[in-house]
Amino acid sequence: MVTLALALDRDTEDRLLADIIENGHVIVARPANVRELLAVIDRHAPDALIVGATTGTLTAELLAATDASGIRVVALTATAEERRYVAGLGLHEVVAADADWADVERVLTLGGDIPLRIDDTPVHPVPADPSQQEPTGTTPSRAGRSRARRRADSGRRARSSSSRQSRRQAEAAAASAAASADPGAATSAIGAHPSGADRNAGGSAVRRPDAADPAAEHAVAGLTGDGTVIAVWGPAGAPGRTTLAINIAAEIAAAGHTVVLADVDTYSGSIAPSLGLLDEAPGFAAACRLSGNGALSQTELERIAHRYNSPRGAFWVLTGIGRPSRWPELSAERVNGTIGALRRWTDYVVLDTGFSLESDEEISSDLFAPRRNAATLAALGAADRVVACGLADPVGLARFLRAWGDLTEVISTHRVDVVMNRVRSSAVGLGPRGQVESALRRFGGIEAAALVPHDQAGVDAAVLTGRTLRDAAPRSPARLSILGFVRDELLPAPDARPARNAWPGAWRWRRTATAT
Repeated sequence: MVTLALALDRDTEDRLLADIIENGHVIVARPANVRELLAVIDRHAPDALIVGATTGTLTAELLAATDASGIRVVALTATAEERRYVAGLGLHEVVAADADWADVERVLTLGGDIPLRIDDTPVHPVPADPSQQEPTGTTPSRAGRSRARRRADSGRRARSSSSRQSRRQAEAAAASAAASADPGAATSAIGAHPSGADRNAGGSAVRRPDAADPAAEHAVAGLTGDGTVIAVWGPAGAPGRTTLAINIAAEIAAAGHTVVLADVDTYSGSIAPSLGLLDEAPGFAAACRLSGNGALSQTELERIAHRYNSPRGAFWVLTGIGRPSRWPELSAERVNGTIGALRRWTDYVVLDTGFSLESDEEISSDLFAPRRNAATLAALGAADRVVACGLADPVGLARFLRAWGDLTEVISTHRVDVVMNRVRSSAVGLGPRGQVESALRRFGGIEAAALVPHDQAGVDAAVLTGRTLRDAAPRSPARLSILGFVRDELLPAPDARPARNAWPGAWRWRRTATAT
């Protein structure tokens, strides 16, 4: 259930009203202009606004107020002029005015549940009352907490009853299996999805391993999931690996998945300063040491990992080594063991890797000595998906295409996605997208690539505040391109439209409205 305020013309409102009520949503107000909409935001604090794309119902002032309150806005456009007007305001949640409610609802509920923390006892579902959850890390402001609760409530209420029933059944089966094998195992598992069930790469619930499962014997204590590993790689020359890795993790977390972001770069770990985190005690190096000693557990991972808290998508962070001279701590065996544990801890593991792919065995007399690039090679080998990024300028393209040949010798290209950052006409001439795509196709045989436009102001705002683009500049063109890439390429396709389930109070509300 989502609380809505409608500011639409009479015909559109009458056409959508029955479907809104039948799907269990609540309409708290039907204002006629921007002034009334602003009053509704202060008085009722709805989860979302559905407005017409006219100057009377949609202005920059209204968008600023909704951004400050964490309220989603969906605009319905009927003409090309209205679409241009909405695009000029920077609003991208747009649906055609003659669309069915299913299309409007799909945009309205896009993003799913946004967890603020990982539950300490994941076998049990998250409490229905968000006030029962205590955030960890830095304490957000009262306004931030209320906005986060409204967003989390909105995501939870928008789910269908059938999906809730399937999750409860999966949870009951998992708890039963764990209890039959070990009564204490039900409370020791970590890293489960916030709903309480483990998730596979497709986002569906899976059974926890029990004593009868041979794979359980090899699991690290308390880590029982099976997540997806995404490695972000790029050549030398600062192609935007860290920025891309941070924002991929943020967008996946905002889609309702548990995520850990790890800095595996042995040359220049940059995640900690980018997010304003302390890096005196590198989290990933500590995890590697614990993995080498066989002591990597739920408690230790939670102790050494930072938590990036955000109402728009929180995730765990394992910072990288602060001094390049500490690279021997990240041996291939330790890195593989740590990635395996992280895979079992969360739904998605995002790795920010180094640039060098050189294998220096031939220049070493000791085959068992640590390798400088072992961490990067191990991360790429363990990844389910590799995101290869480069800069969209003549120098950056040349570096990327030279390194692309080295990458294809290390891993197979069927699990590699190419992203080119800072696409702009000032560096490559008119039609920059076509120029970059043509160069990649001609010299690298790369047929498809995601192109991220140059947005210096948005990236600078994120670095200055130590936040993700989703938090610092939600309407940034760069952030929207990364969001589209994550949804189209990295996340599983969304389920089909859930079956309609009438809200118990819908008919009572309808009778009251008719009587009035």
